[in-house]
Amino acid sequence: MKKLVTILAIVVFLTTTAFVFVQQNKRTEAARHPRIETAIKELESAIDYMEKAPDDFGGYKAQAITDSKKAVASLKQALNFRAKVDNAKK
Repeated sequence: MKKLVTILAIVVFLTTTAFVFVQQNKRTEAARHPRIETAIKELESAIDYMEKAPDDFGGYKAQAITDSKKAVASLKQALNFRAKVDNAKK
């Protein structure tokens, strides 16, 4: 039983450490690429605005929201890629 508790404690510790490390790397990449981070925030703001807007923008609202969400996801993937590449160099 002690062995199982020890193993679980190690797993929890490693998982938590890895999560903190990944989060720190994401923040570092955002700081290294402020224009990408700004673009993400602006797109998220635009998405929020469009979702709350009563107008359908000539029928383009749904597609604009979808495309903006895809752009945000792509930009986040780009930052995550850079973080992984930078980690591999360490």
